[in-house]
This record gives sequence, structure tokens and C-alpha cells, in this order.
Amino acid sequence: MIRKTGVAALVAVTLALSACGGGGGEPAAEPGQPRVLKLWHYEAAESAMGRAWAEAIKKFEATHPGVKVRFEEKSFEQIQKTASMVLNSDEAPDLMEYNKGNATAGLLSKQGLIADMSEEVTKRGWDKLLPGGLATTARYDDRGVMGSGNWYGLPNYGEFVMVYYNKDLFEKHKVEVPATYEEFTAALDAFVKAGVTPVSLAGAEYPAQQIVYQLALSKADRAWVDAYQSYQGKVDFQGPELTYGATTFADWVKKGYVDEKASGLKAEDMGVAFMKGDFPVMISGSWWYGRVAEEAKGFEWGHFLFPGSTMAPGSSGNLWVVPEKSENKDLAYDFIDITMSKEIQNLLGNSGGVPVAADPAAITDPKSKELIETFNKLTAADGLAFYPDWPAPGYYDVLVAGTQQLINGAKSPAEVLTEIAGPYEDNLADLGN
Repeated sequence: MIRKTGVAALVAVTLALSACGGGGGEPAAEPGQPRVLKLWHYEAAESAMGRAWAEAIKKFEATHPGVKVRFEEKSFEQIQKTASMVLNSDEAPDLMEYNKGNATAGLLSKQGLIADMSEEVTKRGWDKLLPGGLATTARYDDRGVMGSGNWYGLPNYGEFVMVYYNKDLFEKHKVEVPATYEEFTAALDAFVKAGVTPVSLAGAEYPAQQIVYQLALSKADRAWVDAYQSYQGKVDFQGPELTYGATTFADWVKKGYVDEKASGLKAEDMGVAFMKGDFPVMISGSWWYGRVAEEAKGFEWGHFLFPGSTMAPGSSGNLWVVPEKSENKDLAYDFIDITMSKEIQNLLGNSGGVPVAADPAAITDPKSKELIETFNKLTAADGLAFYPDWPAPGYYDVLVAGTQQLINGAKSPAEVLTEIAGPYEDNLADLGN
């Protein structure tokens, strides 16, 4: 999150400690002063990742006497908008969670702001834990394009977009769980007819653009995804895939599947409304799964892959990146290693996350097992199609504005597609494509 992610900021666990270090290898603290690992991430405390990273901090400090972790509260939006500026200053952390893709981690790698960790990846065997497409978002070439080149980050979980549904509301309105897209829209129509807006949505952040992309994916193939994401072919923004996505999404608004007021809502608003039981459906990422399991107490719920599509927005999870200015790179790599350990990976899996290196037999929570099985089904079909905002720097904001215009009817689908094509094509020109 995609993402991923737009979730609420984790409540800070701040340890008021000072530190001093040398270069990136093995810096020494001043006598009597502890070394400090300055860590930023934006996972909510009650999410699967938030729980796992909190436990990783405890394990890190227990295994590193004389070292303390200073966790600083940040949000997805804060890091998304200020990363290049902050990482080029003395305020840079030692380790940071960051969004993956050409427009984000790829851009930072090209700017020389995050460290090449290829040697550590090989030495610690992390590459063996990330087979196939899971490594795609961790490696970038000299243009900042993902999929090849050196390792500039490390993911330790997977994620994908799916349909969350309120079983109680489906049962109350006698709506069957859909297996096809036609059945899905029939279900949405049934809710509208009953006076219920079916889909909880947020247009001011990532959720709306991911739905437009999901609809486009239902008419796309892998070659189209490779062209869009990795510039391996020409993308026609007025072609059948994106035209279908934008036009169908605009039709959803007209049909009352989503509320026009959603154009001003953020992802947190969307998620909280679903977890309160106000909506039958939420189309969003697995990063919500742990929170839904924890907070949606008043009703039964489930999930399914978007009907009518073999692909979905998704990838390996957000990356741990090590800023080039970090004075504690050795500590940062040790912390990453702990998050890849069986103990932390198993905790992640049993908390509603999608681990990449857990012991399958150790995942005992029924809901968590369902989630991991769905992810495995999607990856087995080569169904991870990344996220719509990845291809160009600043594209996230471009797509937010475009989808807001579709929701409020300010522009037609064709006009919006023309508008979002410009920055994409400009980026291609900058890359020499």
C-alpha cells in the first residue's frame, strides 16, 4: 500500500535517550552513553505489523546490551511526502519503513539516499527467503526501475487488495457471497435497493485509486501490467483496460455503490466505518486484516478476492530501507534480521499478517490461515499486479486527484485518463524510454 498504506500512525514508544556514533560500519558510542537505533515506521499498534515490530524491538534490545531503540511516530502520508527532503538532512533515521516501487524506493535509490544492502542480503541469506516475485520490489537498477539491479530494501511480509464483507449485513439483506463480477454487482444493487450504500470508500487517499486499478486489471493481462509498471511496452491510457476501470468506477458512483462524500474521506475513515458495521463491503488491503479482526467485534465478517479478475493490486510488503546517512547501519541490519526470524514471522502470521518466512505449522489462528491461503492462491496464479501509483514520482497525488474528480463528477473518465497520462509519459521521457 498499497500502501500501502494510509493507516493510522502507531502510538509512539519514545525512549528519551541520546546517542553518538561513527560511520556506517560499527560506530562507537561515547563512554557511558548507549548507542541508539532511530527507527521510523507507520504501522498501527494494533495491526499485525505493528505488533510484530513492537516485539522485534523488545527482542533487539534484549540481544543488544547497551543499545536502545528510539521509535518515532510517523504516518504513511508524512513519510510519503517528505522522505527525499528528510533523508538528505541530518534528521534521517537509521532504519525506516518505506513504500516500494519505482516512484518511491526506486526514486530514493536513484538519488543515492538509501543504502545498497546487497552484501548484507547475501551474507544473511535474506534472498533465499524471498523467492520469485517477492523480491521484485526490493531491487532497483540505475534508473530506479524495480525488478533487477541491487537490493535497496527488504520486505518481510506480503500484501494484497481484497473484498472485506460484513456477513451479518449480507444475511440480513439476503445477499449471497458473489463468485463472479456479475454476482458482485447484483449484490451491490441489492444493497442500494434496500437503501444501503454498499462500499465504504476513501477518495482523499489510496483506496479509490486502487479500486479503479482493480477494475482495469479485470480486463488486463500480465503483459499489460509489465508495460504499465516496468515500461516493457506502450500503455494506451484510452485503451480498454484503463477506460473500463475509470468508466466503471464512475458508474459505481452514479449507481450509488459509493457515496459522493467519500471524495474527501481518508483511509482511516473508510476502515473505521467498515469496522463499526456501517457498510457491507470494503475493498482494500490485507494491511487492515489484523485491525478488522481486533476491532470489528459487533458482527461476523469474511473476505474474498475481487470477483472476475485473476490479478489484484498487491506485492511483497513495504520495505525496510537504510538511509545512506545512517550512522548505525550495522544495527539497522541486525534489526531487519530479527524481523525475518521465525519468532517474529510466526507472530506476524498469527496476528493477521502475511509472513514470508514463517513456519506454516505455527500459524494456528483460523482467520490468519484463511488470509495466508488466499494470498498463496493469488501468488500461485501470478496475480500480484503491484499498485497504480508506482510508475512515476508524485503519481500518488496525481491519481488521488483523478479519482476524486471521478467521484464528484468534475471530469469525465476520458478527461481524467488524459490528465493522468501526462505525468506518466513525462516520466518515461525523463527515463529515456
